[in-house]
Amino acid sequence: MTTAATHLRTIALHWTDLSEAAGTPAQLGAFGLGLRGYLARLDQADAEQLEYERHQAAHLRSLERDPIQLGDRPVPVRLHILDTMRLVEAALVACADDIARTAQRAPISVPAARKADYRTLREARIAYEDRQRRTQLAIADQRDPRRWRYTGRRTAPHAALWLLARVERAPGPCRRITDAEEARIGKVAAGAADRVERALDIAAQRRTLEQLHDCGGAIDVHGGEGRPPLAHCTGCGAVWSEGGVIAA
Repeated sequence: MTTAATHLRTIALHWTDLSEAAGTPAQLGAFGLGLRGYLARLDQADAEQLEYERHQAAHLRSLERDPIQLGDRPVPVRLHILDTMRLVEAALVACADDIARTAQRAPISVPAARKADYRTLREARIAYEDRQRRTQLAIADQRDPRRWRYTGRRTAPHAALWLLARVERAPGPCRRITDAEEARIGKVAAGAADRVERALDIAAQRRTLEQLHDCGGAIDVHGGEGRPPLAHCTGCGAVWSEGGVIAA
């Protein structure tokens, strides 16, 4: 059984891959919505690429007319990847916010300066050193990198790693999370990891199409993990891909 920790590690490890994939051309080896859906995606991608090249050619001609404008050819942005990143990051950060509000203790307060009359210089020195020590402890606690913050670095990988530390009961300025809190983290992590894996096509998938084969058998489509999808008839045993029948 896949654990919350595994899901959170998947997100943290593949976030850079997701960022890079957002600005690179699509790899059309994805699972899709079945064999017909896969073929439709190929046709759509060809049309989108032709449209992109037409606009790019017009853009380059405009640059030739205006030699002041210089720059590299823009990289097509994959909007579905960006949408995945936005949704995953929002879910993980919101989950970390909620867990931190209940499980993370408040920072130690810096001791306030106060006026006091000391009978001896030794008493004054002891009080000063104690106040300095407590001030240093408070500052160190406030700056503890294990502390979740509501400003600053609020990224998906940072939230995933912070939640991973809570799931694994790592030391830090937090109490041990409850079973309900762990279940909440697990549910969010599973959904986020699934989105990341689907966007990168790194998860094996299998789906049975509603349409039956000519022999009346059900059609199972296998794909994912970067592989082109294969269709298999559970009735007659035929196997085929987008390129045609492989075995019958």
